[in-house]
Amino acid sequence: MQVNCIILAGGAVDERLRARTEVNDEALIPIGQHIMVEYVVGAMKNSNFVKKIALVGPVEQLKARVREDFNIVLVPGGETVARSVVNGLAVLPPSEFVLVASGDIPLINTAAVKWFIEACMEAGEADFYYPIVERSLSESKFPGAHRTYINFVEGSFTGGNVFLMRPEIVESRVHLADELISLRKDPVGLCKTIGPGFILKFLLRRLTIQEAEEKFSQLLGFKGVAVKCIYPEIGMDVDKPSDLDLVEQVLLGSVT
Repeated sequence: MQVNCIILAGGAVDERLRARTEVNDEALIPIGQHIMVEYVVGAMKNSNFVKKIALVGPVEQLKARVREDFNIVLVPGGETVARSVVNGLAVLPPSEFVLVASGDIPLINTAAVKWFIEACMEAGEADFYYPIVERSLSESKFPGAHRTYINFVEGSFTGGNVFLMRPEIVESRVHLADELISLRKDPVGLCKTIGPGFILKFLLRRLTIQEAEEKFSQLLGFKGVAVKCIYPEIGMDVDKPSDLDLVEQVLLGSVT
């Protein structure tokens, strides 16, 4: 199966990273001879599963490093993540599924892209597929990396920065998606939206992955599935200086 792809390249840089790199967008952070998002574009472009790419972000800055061609279109970002996805969809031809990736995961590779898409298809019919990576796997591959983990009955997992979805689920849910993203740091508001019982079960570590899938599917109005991913690279985003140190070590071989 082939899919179109949206790469979100407009995330604002953490103050500490800005002081170190002197750039304002995460995707534009230089790593060796390339900017961060070029690694993501390369992984997608070299995958036999990806047809056309919408690169969404600061177009003028991206033009200096990424050449537009038949397979890559540069698109201005929206005011929010969800609206940036809508902008990307607007320039892509129709397809059953679209792959969405953040532009700050430079360790992703074609093998991870291929594996994830194939795993989604094997996971059964759904509208939205989201990768989760087991903590032991992530820490084994990248010891010392600081990730945010969520505890389920099945174990501790971190989320990936790539997901596969049906394009038609986006347009009517932009406002809801914006609301959920804005509530990430508002526990009271999140409880009102998701429900205190769900939050309590989560805090007591009695929540299963399937229960989380069912809750968010009910909330969003489409079927979502979590896919246990064997490639921790899919969740290694660069948000802080220590993340950049690790990525430089891996990509540039600065540490043996």
